[in-house]
Amino acid sequence: MKLTFLLLATSLICLALQFEPMQAYAAWNIHSIADGQWWRILTGNFTHTNFAHLGMNLAGLWVICYLFKPSAKTLLFALVILSLFVGVGNIFTDMTTYVGLSGALHGLFGYFALQEVLQGRKGSLLLVAGLIAKVLWEHLIGASESTSAMINAKVAIEAHLSGSLGGFALALLEHFHQQKKRPS
Repeated sequence: MKLTFLLLATSLICLALQFEPMQAYAAWNIHSIADGQWWRILTGNFTHTNFAHLGMNLAGLWVICYLFKPSAKTLLFALVILSLFVGVGNIFTDMTTYVGLSGALHGLFGYFALQEVLQGRKGSLLLVAGLIAKVLWEHLIGASESTSAMINAKVAIEAHLSGSLGGFALALLEHFHQQKKRPS
């Protein structure tokens, strides 16, 4: 599978989930999840509050893929795992609803940046530090009010944190797994 095809397919899925009734069945909603609608843990990441929110998140996804150039298989695996991680992580917050890819995007960025560090590319430490600084800033100072206004919702900084932690954990797990597979 080619990366461009996966990015286009993901973009089209996100676009399709912007329209009713699909959006109503896809959004992450704690009450619906508690009632057994478990798919929302994953699908809530792929619908958005509005088209500006959708555009920003899809641009972020495409830029991350341009910067890190993952294989389609790696991107698909990481995107699904991190989306699930964010969806489950949201359960342990005060959120009742969540939509957007930003939590998973923070995870993807953290995953790919830390992977590069662990592979010896020390310059990528700046990317990891930048992500940590951004998430800390959001939790200590607050998220951008202009972004909240543009997406017509509170910025889900909790999802950014869980996504980042998930991305770092995934990179570390993969690194340690690769180390164990190497002959001594």
